[in-house]
Amino acid sequence: MGLSALHGELAQARTEIQEVVHNGVTALRDENRELRRRQDGMITDLQEGREEVREELRQLRELAGILRGLATVTATAAVPQQQLPPEAGAVASAGQDGEADITEPSTRQTALDREDQGENMEHTEGQDLRKATGDEGAEAGLKNAIEAAYRGTATRPVPGPSASGQTAELQPEDPKVAHGVLLLKAAGVASAELVLHRDTWEFLSSLAVDHGHFRTPPAVEDVKEGRIQAALSGRSLIAVLIELWNTRTTATVLEADWALATTAYNRIAAGLAGATGPGETIRITLDDGLGHAGIAED
Repeated sequence: MGLSALHGELAQARTEIQEVVHNGVTALRDENRELRRRQDGMITDLQEGREEVREELRQLRELAGILRGLATVTATAAVPQQQLPPEAGAVASAGQDGEADITEPSTRQTALDREDQGENMEHTEGQDLRKATGDEGAEAGLKNAIEAAYRGTATRPVPGPSASGQTAELQPEDPKVAHGVLLLKAAGVASAELVLHRDTWEFLSSLAVDHGHFRTPPAVEDVKEGRIQAALSGRSLIAVLIELWNTRTTATVLEADWALATTAYNRIAAGLAGATGPGETIRITLDDGLGHAGIAED
């Protein structure tokens, strides 16, 4: 009887402990969901606020450009006229009728100043026009090279910009052309699944959250061993690629940001290159420890 009673007490105690643990785990899960919901809301609010600040800064830059233009025109129009020494006096020239023709030196000097001012303004306007035309031509050349490479018609070099500002030839494998082609491929993606560690996802999301086209995924699913799975639209994928391109270009080599940005950029590029047709969800895995099949089974 004593053993039976002890066994019953142990069974009851185990049941009570299981209930306590279950209730505690459930409460922790609820708190975790609430914290994630608040975090997503804070990220969304921060993104909207930064977009408003970015728009105000853009308007201020446009206004500053207009004010600089007005200041340049005002400064050019207010060039002081050269003054002649007072002892120069009037210059007389004999007319056909033998009478003296008196002309004030200050009048002749004012006319000369006006001619010089007009020539300077024409020269400045010509330089600005040539510079603007050159920039537009360089951008048009780069766009043509990217579109030709994206369509697969870039079998020879395409005219484009060079470092000196002159027209040069862009090769289809030029880094800027390859980056542009990658952005066009991402624009045609409906959904891309990223499988990576939560720490790496925090790096990517914090990097792209300031971009105007990045949207936080509605759900980030937990996979085993700290990995998560997030679905990104083509629009958000473009924002991630742009920020990764900028970071790996400006970050110090052999530093963490450079390594993370370079690896993630190359892995996304490989995933986009492996797309086979419409309707396919692209899976991009940043985990060299497990294969794609192992991740898909989770």
